Amino acid sequence: MTPTPEVDQDFPREWIEFLDPDNDEHLIAADMTWLLSRWTCVFGTPACQGIIAGRPDDGCCSHGAFLSDDEDRAKLDRAVKMLTRDDWQFMDKGLGKKGYVEQDELEDEPADRTRRYDGACIFLNRPGFEGGLGCSLHIMAMRKGIEPLEVKPEVCWQLPIRRTQNWVTRPDGVDILRTTISEYDRRGWGEGGADLNWYCSGSPDAHVGTRPVWQSYGPELTELIGKAAYKELARLCKRREGLGLIAIHPATVHAQRH
Repeated sequence: MTPTPEVDQDFPREWIEFLDPDNDEHLIAADMTWLLSRWTCVFGTPACQGIIAGRPDDGCCSHGAFLSDDEDRAKLDRAVKMLTRDDWQFMDKGLGKKGYVEQDELEDEPADRTRRYDGACIFLNRPGFEGGLGCSLHIMAMRKGIEPLEVKPEVCWQLPIRRTQNWVTRPDGVDILRTTISEYDRRGWGEGGADLNWYCSGSPDAHVGTRPVWQSYGPELTELIGKAAYKELARLCKRREGLGLIAIHPATVHAQRH
């Protein structure tokens, strides 16, 4: 499949700001253009080109996943104990001498990430494995009927949602926590983002979902901003969609026209 060219990363976006119903010191800024887009994960389909040329079956799993903190590592350790050989193709390798985590440099500091085996994350099942192609942690979660975010590293379940948080001092001197929810585009990866072979969030080939992102990523957004805030975000998204979005994601526009 010849990929459709990705859209430019700079285009008009619609934003909305609202207070967390559970915390009047927490302001949320949400990118409606992204949340109302029809992006969906196309891993395992011909549309997914992979972030490294020549390795489409890896999807975005080629480099392994950097673990955000000790809690993220502890969650991964608990999840590994739930895996079976039917879930995980490389279980013997991952539980062997080298393990399933390795150290690497992240912003010039040592950081843990899932070990790479045979060119990709050791938790990635490759084509031909009877348990199924894809993340063994995700497959296990589906088998057990739990949300994948409960067992996968943070970076894996959050993408391509981008959450940033900063304390902001308002003109009246009051400090509030400002959480921004938007698209994790190529630039989210820093300078290396430009070198990725293909990236899904800007590709019309991935904007073919049956539901908008605010719905399809409901569990993830709830985890990121809380239940009450997500409920309010869902209300606002539903209302905005009914009124007609002005700044529609260009990748969604292209996909719907073709």
